[in-house]
Amino acid sequence: MWSAERRQSYADSTPDTRMVASKCGLYANRNANADHSCVTTRNQDPMTIFFTSGTTGSPKMTEHSHSSYGIGLTVNGRYWLDLTSSDILWNTSDTGWAKSAWSSIFAPWIQGACVFVHSMPRFDPTTVLDTLSRFPITTFCSAPTAYRLLVQHNLTSYKFKSLQHCVSAGEPINPEVMEQWKRQTGLDIYEGYGQTETVLVCGTFKGMKIKPGSMGMPSPAYDVKIIDKHGNALPPGEEGDIAIKAKPTRPFCLFTQYIDDPERTDSTLQGNFYITGDRGIVDEDGYFWFVGRDDDVINSAGYRIGPFEVESALIEHPAVVESAVVSSPDPIRGEVVKAFVVLASDYVSHEPEKLIKELQDHVKKVTAPYKYPRKVEFVQQLPKTVSGKIRRNELRKQEWGKA
Repeated sequence: MWSAERRQSYADSTPDTRMVASKCGLYANRNANADHSCVTTRNQDPMTIFFTSGTTGSPKMTEHSHSSYGIGLTVNGRYWLDLTSSDILWNTSDTGWAKSAWSSIFAPWIQGACVFVHSMPRFDPTTVLDTLSRFPITTFCSAPTAYRLLVQHNLTSYKFKSLQHCVSAGEPINPEVMEQWKRQTGLDIYEGYGQTETVLVCGTFKGMKIKPGSMGMPSPAYDVKIIDKHGNALPPGEEGDIAIKAKPTRPFCLFTQYIDDPERTDSTLQGNFYITGDRGIVDEDGYFWFVGRDDDVINSAGYRIGPFEVESALIEHPAVVESAVVSSPDPIRGEVVKAFVVLASDYVSHEPEKLIKELQDHVKKVTAPYKYPRKVEFVQQLPKTVSGKIRRNELRKQEWGKA
């Protein structure tokens, strides 16, 4: 049943908007094919195989069961996407990736929500903003890369009459991007954290206080801890592995295996925990904070530096559109922070050395003096996976002569 406000939004919509709503089945019942018959499956029977995104190495073939994704993604739809049967969800993820299964198939279908689809050869910010203005989309799900591109436009010139809930996942979203989106649209971005191997691990859920930069709290599906290398839970404020309790009972929504790779499958378990491969901390309020992939954390003269914090500091500066931070060899410190920076068009002609010093001083001011990038390289674009995640491993290999 639509609310009075949503009925009015539909009444005010254009004919092509109503056509989409009709095809979504919001008010039209379709008879099932008479030849269709269901096949009985067991909960652990294989259902899907997705490749991981390949941000830190070669993609892995990840098997999920009828239970892990078929039922497990209920937590995504009900708690994080906050979907009801009255909602229209647009998820911009390409259909080849697990995020599409998360937010374009199982989560919305389980909740009875409508799935909006837009065919775009490539991500185009203007098309996305026009679409959010034209159609009665209530929930928007996209990657941080997309939001970073969207906030480069004047969002105040668009009116999102139906949009109520915005979420982001795939990699951490910079607090500065969240602030710009909120300031120009009046809408918050609710971050979610998970992997191809899992359903939602942590999230900021509707009604929760948003702590920009935090991935939120554990989802109802998992018991999440920050642990040391021995599998012991760490207290608030101490960095460790982000891990999910997997013994004595393995969560039903966790992946089954990496296909034809039992050794790698077994390597994900440490003591009683499934190890995500990500580093983080938990604060006194129970909010989790991402530090970086285990391979991405930079150890410079004994200091451990997470690339995400430095990248977030850089993007606060008006000169920076995007940045990627990796380790770079150094004869004294072992390794140092290096930043690859995509400049805003207004700053491309600025004197490089002066601008580098300005960016370095900015990072020192908003983080800590030892975290600033001692090396900065301006680039036209950053290497990304097909799903839009930054391939820091490619930049790191380039720095260490392993490309």
